[in-house]
Amino acid sequence: MKFRFVSVGVLAIASALAQAPDNTKVNKRDDVKHPVTADQQSNNKADVDLVRKIRREITNDKTMSTYARNVKVITRDGMATLRGPVKSEQEKQAIEAIAKRVAGDGKVDNQLEIAPAK
Repeated sequence: MKFRFVSVGVLAIASALAQAPDNTKVNKRDDVKHPVTADQQSNNKADVDLVRKIRREITNDKTMSTYARNVKVITRDGMATLRGPVKSEQEKQAIEAIAKRVAGDGKVDNQLEIAPAK
């Protein structure tokens, strides 16, 4: 009986100390009328080829972090949207430059974010 009260007390303390993550920034970022998400990737050949070319250039650049190599590249009707975290402003600009070089200037929506330092 004593063990049950102790374990219930430990659970109560653990629950009180646990905090829900603060997703305020993510919620604000995603609170737009029609955000472009990966499931909206076009399957037409031109858009798939565009994603492949942008992704290949990003992953072939050995200076890019793991974050940068895993950004989302979403294309629809020749327009490329970049989403996800990167390590620095330099990576953000480098990825945007790659996408503009491949897709064309004026055809890139850069929504990349700089990941907070750990």
